[in-house]
Amino acid sequence: MVPNFEQLVERMAASAAQHATEVDRGNFPKETIGLARETRLLGLTSSKDVGGMGEGHRAASYLIERVSRECGSTGMVLCMHFSATAMIEPHGPREVREAIAAGRHLATVALSEVGSRSEFWIPVSSATPDGDDVLLTAQKSFVTSVRHADVYVWGSKPITNNEISTLWLVPRETFGLQHGLPFDGVGLRGNDSGPLTAENVRVPASARLGDDGGGFPIVMSHGLTCFNILASSVSAGLMEAVVQKTVAHAAGAKFQHLGSMLADLPTIRAYIARMRIATDQIKTLLADTITAVETDRPDKMLRVLESKAAAGEAAGMVTDLAMRVCGGVAFRKDVGIERMFRDARASHIMAPTTDQLYDKLGRAVCGMPLF
Repeated sequence: MVPNFEQLVERMAASAAQHATEVDRGNFPKETIGLARETRLLGLTSSKDVGGMGEGHRAASYLIERVSRECGSTGMVLCMHFSATAMIEPHGPREVREAIAAGRHLATVALSEVGSRSEFWIPVSSATPDGDDVLLTAQKSFVTSVRHADVYVWGSKPITNNEISTLWLVPRETFGLQHGLPFDGVGLRGNDSGPLTAENVRVPASARLGDDGGGFPIVMSHGLTCFNILASSVSAGLMEAVVQKTVAHAAGAKFQHLGSMLADLPTIRAYIARMRIATDQIKTLLADTITAVETDRPDKMLRVLESKAAAGEAAGMVTDLAMRVCGGVAFRKDVGIERMFRDARASHIMAPTTDQLYDKLGRAVCGMPLF
């Protein structure tokens, strides 16, 4: 483990807490991500041979779960950075890997497209060879950190074969990239998610990650595994936060005329018990998923699929109960529960959506091919 790792994580969490309200207004968490750059936590999962910390999913999950207790948007920015890094590490150029490890590059994923919607693994965009370059044309629908990331992991249809996809490394400053209107939604309002359009945008052919047509296995084995684990960690962090806030409220809110507190009501205690059980179940499943991936267990893909589906459902239920138990207090923005209630909803519709995961899980359990 990285020396003083827990102290670094607590510094990140403190920064996320300080700026959470501002971020929820739609501002990118530049101070906290700046701290991640400064402390080189952006290189947490980068290989030591390029100057990174050499940690894996477990350390990244710990960081993101803790930060997400304070700010879900910041947790999601980090989630997408490490998901992109997972695909860059085995195939990206050394100079980009070194930049990530040193904290100079924030990375993100540009896979979701207007044409294929939440089936992000199937691009409909094109890559056309032009001498030593490639011309990219695409309508990317949701790209986290779209205006702040230094580099995108970009998917397109292959150039020379009938495979599913090819991946490219595209710098944010590439001439011709067009940003659409920023995301202004219910939750995760500060993660700078937005559309990105390219019309014959020129990148060098050397920007390709892996083989032409080799994008799908990279996305599935590296990107999806990392994303599902870390998106589940965001949900787990939100759940833990609202459990703690709900317990504090139930123990402190009093019925003055009765001389009792809210926690004296059996119904309230039962709600809190359900919240605690659900949160602990997700944390246990998440830990087992990471172990399955680390040890290459035969059920690792089943766990990867289960983790995000279960965490998304549980986070919705737990944050809903928090709103019910805390009542009017929970509706106050300064308390933070309603923000976490809104942030928790994003997991359901963030590809792969909960419904897609249920379909894939059903296929896996029935012995059918996933795709």
